[in-house]
Amino acid sequence: MTGPTTASVVVCAYTEDRWPRLQAALDSVLAQQPPPSEVILVVDHCPPLVRRARDTWGDSLTVVENAGSQGLSAARNTGVAAATADVVAFLDDDAVAEPGWLAGHLRHYDDPAVVGVGGLVVPLWERSEPSWFPGEFGWVVGCSYVGLPDRPAAVRNPIGANMSFRRDVLDRVGGFAEALGRVGAQSQGCEETELSIRATSDVPGGRIVHDPSAVVRHAVPPSRGRWTYFRQRCWSEGRSKAQVSALAGPRAGLASERAYVRRTLPRGVARNLATAARQRDLAHAARAGAIVAGLTFTTAGYVTGLSRRAHPRGATT
Repeated sequence: MTGPTTASVVVCAYTEDRWPRLQAALDSVLAQQPPPSEVILVVDHCPPLVRRARDTWGDSLTVVENAGSQGLSAARNTGVAAATADVVAFLDDDAVAEPGWLAGHLRHYDDPAVVGVGGLVVPLWERSEPSWFPGEFGWVVGCSYVGLPDRPAAVRNPIGANMSFRRDVLDRVGGFAEALGRVGAQSQGCEETELSIRATSDVPGGRIVHDPSAVVRHAVPPSRGRWTYFRQRCWSEGRSKAQVSALAGPRAGLASERAYVRRTLPRGVARNLATAARQRDLAHAARAGAIVAGLTFTTAGYVTGLSRRAHPRGATT
């Protein structure tokens, strides 16, 4: 296996409501140097968006419709099926790639053991970031979080808004599991986690690299800065982790989470409580409380997900 030199970039979209964001996302990809071999926009069951995108970009990119069931995982699989380059990179439809983003991904594929790459996802809060929001829970809004490496390093999985994989590996492992991932605006996730576990297992010594120099900026609407969204997203993440554990096994499915719970979260609580006491700052106290609450919501979702898998609705004993 040799280092790939070409990249297809896949952006998935499901609604016209994000049109300005989608334009910015695709324009940022088309401006990359070196440019991608192709840019593929996958539209998830929204015919008006298909027509509008084809009228707007013409031959500058390829617009295809999701060939599977509605949802982000099937849309990404459709993009992979349409891709022809060595590497397939994924960018969310409400994220903007910084200059050098694609080059930051591609340079790691000179190493044949690298099956995937992820980068830094910086939140672009449409309103100010809530004072109570802890950096350890950046994943709640689809962004990077405290605890990720601050230099290139191996990780279990990338963040979905900023990731890439070798196309041949995606083909061999069967792509994203369509039982996982978002459908429309729903908050399920973890499809990239489960895929990453299979992808690294496919190549001897396979690994995924996180490179914080490959940067995208991800829009965070006001609705995601509310406590109700935080609670719901943590719960949904827990349920998704239960699905991943069932598919990949709990050891692989929760490997990163164990270190996160044992080290990152306690440090975050201690740091914020110390700052709150030293500066008499209630915002830091609130962040410490949000870390504890977020872990509680996520754990409850995980336990509920395990319970429902063990006792599916309609089952008899």
